[in-house]
Amino acid sequence: MPPVLMSDEGVPVTQVDRAIHAAVEVRDEHTAAHGLQVARLSEALGRAIALEDDEVDALREAAHIHDVGKIGIPDHVLLKPSPLSAHEWEIMKSHSILGARIVAAQSSPHWQELRASTGIVHAIRHHHERFDGLGYPDGLAGEAIPLWSRIILIADCYDALTETRAYRPSLSHDAAMAVMGDERGRVSDPELFDVFARTIESSSWRATAAGRGAEL
Repeated sequence: MPPVLMSDEGVPVTQVDRAIHAAVEVRDEHTAAHGLQVARLSEALGRAIALEDDEVDALREAAHIHDVGKIGIPDHVLLKPSPLSAHEWEIMKSHSILGARIVAAQSSPHWQELRASTGIVHAIRHHHERFDGLGYPDGLAGEAIPLWSRIILIADCYDALTETRAYRPSLSHDAAMAVMGDERGRVSDPELFDVFARTIESSSWRATAAGRGAEL
């Protein structure tokens, strides 16, 4: 296995992860920055539930590129500066399937080995599945949703709520946690959310009054 690289932001990545992330960044800097923060939050939650180091490595890679499928979303949808229409939302939702297909197609020997042993493809495909079964793309529920996907969903929600979007301001940490708390057991895995709620309070990635936590 080749040595683990360090990104400019201090997040370990493989050669393939770096290439995929760079492709996302060229397409949409916002998606790239979001992936970095979701990777940090996912890694912290993975360590808090005592995942093995190799599992944390796989989780971090999956989280870092969880939105890679947005490469395949048309600009008028991906970059729209206002809420999406119902039709546009259906197009946007396809990014999880597209992302899984992109990652599954990677041919690097290291990536093939990592993918086969950790289910990174499944983690990316299912990161928008809800605990109550009302998510997408496959309507999985509860523990049928891969563990890495359940972790990424929580990190993804927190960062999305605490970052500014073109069509809405960011929420404070407390406001974001209130929203996520109301969705506990419906959107998120309740046990994982409880761990996240405890650990985020002392995390350097906790959102500040200005939005995201430590500088990206």
